[in-house]
Amino acid sequence: MITSSEPLDRLYSVIPAGGIGSRLWPLSRADAPKFLHDLTGSGQTLLRDTWDRLVPLSSEQRIMVVTGRAHRSAVEQQLPELADPNVVLESEPRDSTAAIGLAAAILQLREPGVIIGSFPADQVIKGDALFRSAVTEAVAAADAGYIVTIGIRPTEAAIGFGYIKSAAALAVDGAPTALAVDSFVEKPSPEVAERYLADGNYLWNAGIFIARADRLLAEIASTEPELHAGLMRLAEAWDTPARGAVVDQVWPTLKKIAIDYSVAEPAAAAGKLVVIPGQFDWDDVGDFASIAKLHSGGRKSNLAILGDGARVLADSSSGIVVSHTGRMIALIGVEDIVVIDTPDALLVTTSANAQKVKAVVDALKLSGSSDVL
Repeated sequence: MITSSEPLDRLYSVIPAGGIGSRLWPLSRADAPKFLHDLTGSGQTLLRDTWDRLVPLSSEQRIMVVTGRAHRSAVEQQLPELADPNVVLESEPRDSTAAIGLAAAILQLREPGVIIGSFPADQVIKGDALFRSAVTEAVAAADAGYIVTIGIRPTEAAIGFGYIKSAAALAVDGAPTALAVDSFVEKPSPEVAERYLADGNYLWNAGIFIARADRLLAEIASTEPELHAGLMRLAEAWDTPARGAVVDQVWPTLKKIAIDYSVAEPAAAAGKLVVIPGQFDWDDVGDFASIAKLHSGGRKSNLAILGDGARVLADSSSGIVVSHTGRMIALIGVEDIVVIDTPDALLVTTSANAQKVKAVVDALKLSGSSDVL
Protein backbone atom coordinates (compact mmCIF):
# COMPACT_ATOMS: atom_id res chain seq x y z
CA MET A 1 0.00 0.00 0.00
CA ILE A 2 1.27 3.47 -0.94
CA THR A 3 1.24 5.84 2.04
CA SER A 4 2.02 9.54 2.53
CA SER A 5 0.45 12.51 4.30
CA GLU A 6 1.24 15.29 1.82
CA PRO A 7 -1.18 16.54 -0.86
CA LEU A 8 -0.60 14.87 -4.21
CA ASP A 9 1.28 17.04 -6.70
CA ARG A 10 -0.78 18.33 -9.64
CA LEU A 11 -4.04 16.72 -8.42
CA TYR A 12 -7.08 18.96 -8.44
CA SER A 13 -10.18 17.30 -6.98
CA VAL A 14 -13.57 17.92 -8.56
CA ILE A 15 -16.79 17.12 -6.71
CA PRO A 16 -19.82 16.81 -9.01
CA ALA A 17 -22.75 17.57 -6.69
CA GLY A 18 -25.84 17.08 -8.81
CA GLY A 19 -28.86 14.86 -9.17
CA ILE A 20 -31.63 14.37 -6.66
CA GLY A 21 -31.02 10.73 -5.75
CA SER A 22 -34.45 9.67 -6.96
CA ARG A 23 -34.18 6.19 -5.39
CA LEU A 24 -34.12 7.96 -2.02
CA TRP A 25 -37.42 9.78 -2.49
CA PRO A 26 -39.22 11.20 -0.52
CA LEU A 27 -36.20 11.88 1.70
CA SER A 28 -34.13 13.25 -1.19
CA ARG A 29 -35.80 16.04 -3.18
CA ALA A 30 -34.86 18.56 -5.86
CA ASP A 31 -34.30 21.24 -3.20
CA ALA A 32 -32.65 18.85 -0.73
CA PRO A 33 -30.73 16.28 -2.79
CA LYS A 34 -29.01 13.20 -1.47
CA PHE A 35 -25.60 14.81 -0.96
CA LEU A 36 -27.06 17.36 1.47
CA HIS A 37 -28.27 14.66 3.88
CA ASP A 38 -26.55 12.84 6.72
CA LEU A 39 -27.27 9.24 5.76
CA THR A 40 -24.52 7.62 7.81
CA GLY A 41 -25.05 9.05 11.28
CA SER A 42 -21.73 10.87 11.09
CA GLY A 43 -23.36 14.16 12.09
CA GLN A 44 -22.58 15.79 8.76
CA THR A 45 -23.73 15.58 5.16
CA LEU A 46 -22.33 13.27 2.51
CA LEU A 47 -20.95 16.36 0.74
CA ARG A 48 -19.05 17.44 3.84
CA ASP A 49 -17.75 13.89 4.32
CA THR A 50 -16.48 13.96 0.71
CA TRP A 51 -14.74 17.32 1.23
CA ASP A 52 -13.02 16.12 4.41
CA ARG A 53 -11.83 12.99 2.60
CA LEU A 54 -10.31 14.99 -0.26
CA VAL A 55 -8.62 17.84 1.62
CA PRO A 56 -5.59 15.70 2.61
CA LEU A 57 -5.18 14.69 -1.06
CA SER A 58 -5.59 18.05 -2.76
CA SER A 59 -5.68 20.78 -0.04
CA GLU A 60 -8.64 23.13 0.44
CA GLN A 61 -7.43 25.45 -2.33
CA ARG A 62 -7.48 22.68 -4.95
CA ILE A 63 -11.03 21.36 -4.71
CA MET A 64 -13.73 22.44 -7.18
CA VAL A 65 -17.45 21.77 -6.71
CA VAL A 66 -19.83 21.60 -9.68
CA THR A 67 -23.45 22.01 -8.59
CA GLY A 68 -26.76 23.55 -9.59
CA ARG A 69 -27.51 27.22 -9.11
CA ALA A 70 -30.32 26.32 -6.74
CA HIS A 71 -27.89 24.55 -4.40
CA ARG A 72 -25.17 27.19 -4.22
CA SER A 73 -26.21 28.56 -0.84
CA ALA A 74 -26.49 25.12 0.77
CA VAL A 75 -23.17 23.98 -0.69
CA GLU A 76 -21.34 27.09 0.50
CA GLN A 77 -22.92 26.72 3.94
CA GLN A 78 -21.64 23.15 4.11
CA LEU A 79 -18.19 24.08 2.73
CA PRO A 80 -17.23 27.56 4.02
CA GLU A 81 -13.61 26.88 3.02
CA LEU A 82 -14.54 26.46 -0.66
CA ALA A 83 -12.90 29.21 -2.72
CA ASP A 84 -15.33 31.27 -4.81
CA PRO A 85 -13.44 30.66 -8.11
CA ASN A 86 -13.88 26.93 -7.45
CA VAL A 87 -17.68 27.05 -7.40
CA VAL A 88 -18.99 26.04 -10.84
CA LEU A 89 -22.74 26.48 -11.20
CA GLU A 90 -24.91 24.62 -13.70
CA SER A 91 -27.96 26.53 -14.89
CA GLU A 92 -29.69 23.16 -15.43
CA PRO A 93 -28.57 19.51 -15.23
CA ARG A 94 -26.76 18.28 -18.37
CA ASP A 95 -25.34 15.00 -17.00
CA SER A 96 -21.82 14.09 -15.94
CA THR A 97 -19.85 14.72 -19.14
CA ALA A 98 -20.84 18.39 -19.14
CA ALA A 99 -20.18 18.79 -15.41
CA ILE A 100 -16.81 17.06 -15.30
CA GLY A 101 -15.76 18.23 -18.76
CA LEU A 102 -16.39 21.89 -17.91
CA ALA A 103 -14.37 21.56 -14.71
CA ALA A 104 -11.54 19.96 -16.70
CA ALA A 105 -11.63 22.71 -19.35
CA ILE A 106 -11.59 25.52 -16.77
CA LEU A 107 -8.74 23.94 -14.81
CA GLN A 108 -6.71 23.12 -17.94
CA LEU A 109 -6.82 26.81 -18.97
CA ARG A 110 -5.86 27.91 -15.47
CA GLU A 111 -3.16 25.28 -14.99
CA PRO A 112 -2.00 23.46 -18.14
CA GLY A 113 -1.09 19.84 -17.44
CA VAL A 114 -3.25 19.59 -14.31
CA ILE A 115 -4.49 16.16 -13.26
CA ILE A 116 -8.10 16.14 -12.16
CA GLY A 117 -9.93 13.60 -10.06
CA SER A 118 -13.72 13.46 -10.14
CA PHE A 119 -15.20 12.18 -6.88
CA PRO A 120 -19.00 11.99 -6.49
CA ALA A 121 -20.46 13.99 -3.60
CA ASP A 122 -22.80 11.28 -2.38
CA GLN A 123 -20.73 8.20 -1.57
CA VAL A 124 -19.75 6.57 1.72
CA ILE A 125 -16.07 5.59 1.89
CA LYS A 126 -14.25 4.15 4.89
CA GLY A 127 -10.55 3.44 5.15
CA ASP A 128 -8.73 6.71 4.48
CA ALA A 129 -5.29 5.11 4.07
CA LEU A 130 -6.58 2.59 1.52
CA PHE A 131 -8.48 5.30 -0.33
CA ARG A 132 -5.39 7.50 -0.48
CA SER A 133 -3.30 4.58 -1.75
CA ALA A 134 -5.73 3.92 -4.61
CA VAL A 135 -5.89 7.61 -5.58
CA THR A 136 -2.09 7.89 -5.46
CA GLU A 137 -1.78 5.00 -7.90
CA ALA A 138 -4.48 6.52 -10.09
CA VAL A 139 -2.61 9.84 -10.25
CA ALA A 140 0.57 8.02 -11.31
CA ALA A 141 -1.32 6.19 -14.08
CA ALA A 142 -2.97 9.45 -15.18
CA ASP A 143 0.44 11.11 -15.34
CA ALA A 144 1.50 8.28 -17.68
CA GLY A 145 -1.30 9.31 -20.07
CA TYR A 146 -4.09 6.93 -19.12
CA ILE A 147 -7.64 7.74 -18.18
CA VAL A 148 -8.11 6.02 -14.84
CA THR A 149 -11.02 4.78 -12.80
CA ILE A 150 -11.13 3.17 -9.39
CA GLY A 151 -13.08 -0.07 -9.09
CA ILE A 152 -14.22 -1.74 -5.89
CA ARG A 153 -13.70 -5.42 -5.15
CA PRO A 154 -17.25 -6.79 -4.85
CA THR A 155 -18.22 -8.35 -1.54
CA GLU A 156 -21.59 -9.62 -2.77
CA ALA A 157 -23.57 -10.14 -5.97
CA ALA A 158 -24.99 -6.60 -5.91
CA ILE A 159 -27.49 -5.63 -8.62
CA GLY A 160 -27.56 -1.92 -7.80
CA PHE A 161 -24.10 -1.12 -9.18
CA GLY A 162 -22.54 -1.07 -12.63
CA TYR A 163 -19.47 -3.28 -13.10
CA ILE A 164 -16.04 -2.96 -14.69
CA LYS A 165 -14.53 -6.04 -16.31
CA SER A 166 -10.79 -5.91 -15.76
CA ALA A 167 -8.15 -7.46 -18.01
CA ALA A 168 -4.38 -7.90 -17.83
CA ALA A 169 -2.07 -6.22 -15.33
CA LEU A 170 -0.14 -3.24 -16.70
CA ALA A 171 3.37 -2.06 -15.98
CA VAL A 172 2.82 1.51 -14.85
CA ASP A 173 5.41 3.27 -12.69
CA GLY A 174 3.88 4.20 -9.36
CA ALA A 175 0.74 2.12 -9.97
CA PRO A 176 1.63 -1.49 -9.17
CA THR A 177 -2.00 -2.73 -9.08
CA ALA A 178 -3.12 -1.08 -12.35
CA LEU A 179 -5.21 -3.27 -14.66
CA ALA A 180 -6.38 -2.75 -18.21
CA VAL A 181 -10.14 -2.37 -18.58
CA ASP A 182 -11.90 -4.78 -20.89
CA SER A 183 -15.37 -3.20 -20.70
CA PHE A 184 -18.03 -1.47 -18.63
CA VAL A 185 -21.29 -3.32 -18.00
CA GLU A 186 -24.64 -2.05 -16.75
CA LYS A 187 -26.40 -3.10 -13.55
CA PRO A 188 -26.91 -6.86 -13.89
CA SER A 189 -29.70 -9.27 -13.01
CA PRO A 190 -29.17 -11.32 -9.82
CA GLU A 191 -28.05 -14.34 -11.87
CA VAL A 192 -25.53 -12.33 -13.87
CA ALA A 193 -24.25 -10.62 -10.72
CA GLU A 194 -23.56 -14.04 -9.21
CA ARG A 195 -21.49 -14.92 -12.30
CA TYR A 196 -19.54 -11.66 -12.03
CA LEU A 197 -18.76 -12.34 -8.38
CA ALA A 198 -17.59 -15.89 -9.11
CA ASP A 199 -15.51 -14.76 -12.11
CA GLY A 200 -13.23 -12.58 -10.01
CA ASN A 201 -12.40 -10.12 -12.82
CA TYR A 202 -15.35 -7.79 -12.24
CA LEU A 203 -15.22 -4.71 -10.03
CA TRP A 204 -17.99 -2.38 -8.92
CA ASN A 205 -17.97 0.89 -10.85
CA ALA A 206 -17.50 3.62 -8.23
CA GLY A 207 -17.86 6.47 -10.71
CA ILE A 208 -14.46 7.90 -9.79
CA PHE A 209 -12.33 9.14 -12.72
CA ILE A 210 -8.80 10.55 -12.68
CA ALA A 211 -6.94 11.87 -15.71
CA ARG A 212 -4.87 14.70 -17.07
CA ALA A 213 -7.40 17.36 -17.98
CA ASP A 214 -6.05 17.60 -21.52
CA ARG A 215 -6.40 13.82 -22.02
CA LEU A 216 -9.96 13.83 -20.74
CA LEU A 217 -10.87 16.73 -23.03
CA ALA A 218 -9.22 15.05 -26.01
CA GLU A 219 -11.38 11.97 -25.46
CA ILE A 220 -14.54 14.11 -25.30
CA ALA A 221 -13.43 15.91 -28.47
CA SER A 222 -13.03 12.56 -30.22
CA THR A 223 -16.42 11.11 -29.23
CA GLU A 224 -18.56 14.24 -28.78
CA PRO A 225 -16.98 17.07 -30.79
CA GLU A 226 -19.93 19.45 -30.52
CA LEU A 227 -20.12 19.01 -26.77
CA HIS A 228 -16.36 19.57 -26.51
CA ALA A 229 -16.63 22.78 -28.54
CA GLY A 230 -19.35 24.06 -26.22
CA LEU A 231 -17.35 23.23 -23.12
CA MET A 232 -14.30 25.06 -24.45
CA ARG A 233 -16.40 28.14 -25.26
CA LEU A 234 -17.68 28.13 -21.70
CA ALA A 235 -14.23 27.62 -20.19
CA GLU A 236 -12.67 30.43 -22.24
CA ALA A 237 -15.33 32.84 -20.95
CA TRP A 238 -15.48 31.48 -17.42
CA ASP A 239 -12.96 33.79 -15.75
CA THR A 240 -14.05 36.84 -17.76
CA PRO A 241 -17.01 39.28 -17.55
CA ALA A 242 -18.58 37.46 -20.51
CA ARG A 243 -19.31 34.34 -18.47
CA GLY A 244 -23.00 34.99 -17.80
CA ALA A 245 -23.94 35.69 -21.40
CA VAL A 246 -21.96 32.72 -22.73
CA VAL A 247 -23.44 30.34 -20.12
CA ASP A 248 -26.98 31.43 -20.99
CA GLN A 249 -26.25 30.92 -24.69
CA VAL A 250 -24.21 27.69 -24.62
CA TRP A 251 -25.21 25.64 -21.58
CA PRO A 252 -28.74 24.73 -22.75
CA THR A 253 -27.31 23.41 -26.03
CA LEU A 254 -24.94 20.90 -24.41
CA LYS A 255 -25.72 17.25 -25.02
CA LYS A 256 -26.82 15.23 -22.01
CA ILE A 257 -24.57 12.18 -21.78
CA ALA A 258 -22.92 10.33 -18.92
CA ILE A 259 -19.12 10.28 -18.83
CA ASP A 260 -19.25 6.46 -18.81
CA TYR A 261 -20.54 6.61 -22.40
CA SER A 262 -18.61 9.60 -23.72
CA VAL A 263 -15.21 8.78 -22.20
CA ALA A 264 -14.91 5.54 -20.24
CA GLU A 265 -16.38 3.04 -22.71
CA PRO A 266 -14.58 4.44 -25.80
CA ALA A 267 -11.31 4.72 -23.89
CA ALA A 268 -11.64 1.11 -22.72
CA ALA A 269 -12.27 -0.05 -26.29
CA ALA A 270 -9.13 1.80 -27.41
CA GLY A 271 -6.96 0.39 -24.61
CA LYS A 272 -6.57 3.79 -22.95
CA LEU A 273 -8.47 3.10 -19.72
CA VAL A 274 -6.92 1.75 -16.54
CA VAL A 275 -8.63 0.59 -13.34
CA ILE A 276 -7.09 0.63 -9.89
CA PRO A 277 -8.78 -1.93 -7.61
CA GLY A 278 -9.76 -0.12 -4.42
CA GLN A 279 -9.56 -2.07 -1.18
CA PHE A 280 -11.48 0.49 0.90
CA ASP A 281 -15.08 0.09 2.05
CA TRP A 282 -17.41 1.83 -0.41
CA ASP A 283 -21.12 2.31 -0.94
CA ASP A 284 -23.00 4.76 -3.12
CA VAL A 285 -26.02 4.54 -0.75
CA GLY A 286 -28.13 4.39 -3.87
CA ASP A 287 -31.30 3.12 -2.20
CA PHE A 288 -32.85 2.61 1.21
CA ALA A 289 -31.67 -1.00 1.39
CA SER A 290 -28.09 0.31 1.30
CA ILE A 291 -28.79 2.77 4.10
CA ALA A 292 -30.40 0.02 6.18
CA LYS A 293 -27.30 -2.11 5.71
CA LEU A 294 -25.03 0.75 6.80
CA HIS A 295 -26.95 1.23 10.02
CA SER A 296 -27.56 -2.41 10.88
CA GLY A 297 -24.05 -3.74 10.52
CA GLY A 298 -25.25 -5.91 7.65
CA ARG A 299 -27.56 -7.93 9.93
CA LYS A 300 -30.96 -8.36 8.26
CA SER A 301 -32.64 -8.96 11.63
CA ASN A 302 -31.98 -5.36 12.71
CA LEU A 303 -34.25 -2.35 12.31
CA ALA A 304 -32.46 0.89 11.44
CA ILE A 305 -34.19 4.05 12.71
CA LEU A 306 -33.16 7.50 11.44
CA GLY A 307 -34.54 10.99 11.88
CA ASP A 308 -34.53 13.58 14.64
CA GLY A 309 -37.28 12.73 17.11
CA ALA A 310 -38.33 9.56 15.30
CA ARG A 311 -40.95 7.68 17.33
CA VAL A 312 -40.99 3.97 16.48
CA LEU A 313 -42.36 0.93 18.27
CA ALA A 314 -41.32 -2.35 16.70
CA ASP A 315 -41.95 -6.02 17.45
CA SER A 316 -40.28 -8.76 15.39
CA SER A 317 -39.54 -6.35 12.56
CA SER A 318 -36.51 -5.48 10.44
CA GLY A 319 -35.53 -3.00 7.75
CA ILE A 320 -35.37 0.79 7.98
CA VAL A 321 -37.58 3.64 9.20
CA VAL A 322 -36.75 7.28 8.45
CA SER A 323 -39.13 9.71 10.12
CA HIS A 324 -39.18 13.51 10.05
CA THR A 325 -42.73 14.07 11.31
CA GLY A 326 -42.75 13.05 14.98
CA ARG A 327 -45.65 10.71 14.13
CA MET A 328 -45.76 7.45 16.07
CA ILE A 329 -44.93 4.50 13.78
CA ALA A 330 -45.67 0.96 14.98
CA LEU A 331 -44.34 -2.12 13.18
CA ILE A 332 -45.42 -5.64 14.04
CA GLY A 333 -44.03 -8.75 12.41
CA VAL A 334 -42.77 -7.16 9.18
CA GLU A 335 -39.38 -8.05 7.72
CA ASP A 336 -37.10 -5.95 5.49
CA ILE A 337 -39.60 -3.09 5.48
CA VAL A 338 -38.81 0.44 4.31
CA VAL A 339 -40.85 3.28 5.82
CA ILE A 340 -39.96 6.86 4.87
CA ASP A 341 -42.23 9.36 6.65
CA THR A 342 -42.03 13.03 5.66
CA PRO A 343 -44.56 15.84 6.22
CA ASP A 344 -46.01 15.65 2.69
CA ALA A 345 -45.21 12.13 1.47
CA LEU A 346 -45.06 8.60 2.87
CA LEU A 347 -43.19 5.73 1.22
CA VAL A 348 -43.72 2.12 2.26
CA THR A 349 -41.89 -0.68 0.42
CA THR A 350 -39.42 -3.49 1.09
CA SER A 351 -35.66 -3.72 0.82
CA ALA A 352 -36.03 -6.06 -2.16
CA ASN A 353 -37.98 -3.39 -4.05
CA ALA A 354 -35.85 -0.42 -2.99
CA GLN A 355 -34.40 0.04 -6.48
CA LYS A 356 -37.91 0.55 -7.85
CA VAL A 357 -38.47 3.82 -5.97
CA LYS A 358 -37.11 5.69 -9.00
CA ALA A 359 -40.13 4.46 -10.96
CA VAL A 360 -42.38 6.21 -8.43
CA VAL A 361 -40.52 9.46 -9.02
CA ASP A 362 -40.86 9.04 -12.79
CA ALA A 363 -44.60 8.43 -12.37
CA LEU A 364 -44.98 11.53 -10.20
CA LYS A 365 -43.24 13.59 -12.87
CA LEU A 366 -45.58 12.29 -15.55
CA SER A 367 -48.63 12.99 -13.38
CA GLY A 368 -47.53 16.58 -12.73
CA SER A 369 -47.10 16.06 -8.99
CA SER A 370 -44.01 18.27 -8.86
CA ASP A 371 -44.95 19.64 -5.44
CA VAL A 372 -43.62 16.48 -3.76
CA LEU A 373 -40.46 16.22 -5.89
